[in-house]
Amino acid sequence: MPRLLDPRTVFRNRLKQARQAAGLSQKQLGIRAEMDPFVASTRINRYEKGIHEADLHTAARLARAMDVPLPYLYAQDERLARMILSFAKLTRIEQDVLVQEIESRCAERSKRDSEQKRR
Repeated sequence: MPRLLDPRTVFRNRLKQARQAAGLSQKQLGIRAEMDPFVASTRINRYEKGIHEADLHTAARLARAMDVPLPYLYAQDERLARMILSFAKLTRIEQDVLVQEIESRCAERSKRDSEQKRR
């Protein structure tokens, strides 16, 4: 299993990636996240540099402002981060189908693993 990054590092990197992907300046993001326009740019800059940490409520507002799921900002694995973004773009029905498929595959794997251990 790969070494996990510090959650603060993950958050600040994902915040910057999401902001840039949304085409927002630091100030625009801060304002969209309901921050005082006079300090919005500075606050986002400090979050991205790791000087300050956003509390969970602020992180949720930032995620909403960039139209990304909150868990994306904390996903330590790149594949998981991509899955979170992609999953959020699916309809509710498509999400349910995908979850059922994943659960089915996991159950099959678990069954195979159990059978191999008994041998």
